[in-house]
Amino acid sequence: MSEYIKVPTMAEMMASGEVPEVLFWVGCSGSFDDRAKKITKAIVKILHRAGVKYAVLGAEESCTGDPAKRAGNEFLFQMQAMQNIMVLNGYGVKRIVTGCPHCFNIMKNEYPELGGNYEVLHHTQFINELIKDGKLQITDGKSFKGKRITFHDPCYLGRANDVYEAPREALQTLDAELVEMRRCKSKGLCCGAGGAQMFKEAEPGNKEVNVERTEDALETKANVIATGCPFCNTMMTDGVKNFEKEGSVEVKDIAELIAEAGDLL
Repeated sequence: MSEYIKVPTMAEMMASGEVPEVLFWVGCSGSFDDRAKKITKAIVKILHRAGVKYAVLGAEESCTGDPAKRAGNEFLFQMQAMQNIMVLNGYGVKRIVTGCPHCFNIMKNEYPELGGNYEVLHHTQFINELIKDGKLQITDGKSFKGKRITFHDPCYLGRANDVYEAPREALQTLDAELVEMRRCKSKGLCCGAGGAQMFKEAEPGNKEVNVERTEDALETKANVIATGCPFCNTMMTDGVKNFEKEGSVEVKDIAELIAEAGDLL
């Protein structure tokens, strides 16, 4: 199903005297990476279908500063964070839904000490909330009937914030078998992109981290590797290509799977 959705900006909403229920924080990957843009569109379609009153910052959104901080540039992080906090506080933002665990973690845990106090939710948490509240109906979970899905825990969602159940509960609404990797939840293995590693060349070693993690996923005999992070999505996709399994194993964000099951794509 294809439809045109007008996504309002905070500036447009405020100008018309409206206040959104949530601010959707798109993130750098979701804005600029061609693959991650598809995840952004899936999240927008879910918000639209569920009747959520939301807005984005648009051109006023800047990087949260997570890569700078993880790479050791605290000064740059604080500059980027303060700029965002000034914009968010100027609009009186209370609730934020992020498309990325890195944005989620830093805004939830590290913005408060700089004056940015918000309720921050990862998109898998919000999607699960919408399903539980009956605002989002899964009309065609049967498109996944007979399929095996394994979920790769993003580090900044799982081990950093103890969010393990929300993504799995959302996946369980699909008519599929959810299979766990040997290393999952608190014992999950990083995809290899966190801590700003996404933006640098790999260091010497005998195996890439994403290849090791993809082996964990393929071991489950899953048809779909579900992700909740654009970086994880890239790393797992590259891992699947490394094993030449693109024809039999898909890598998709939970938002894409739920949107597909809800007949939104």
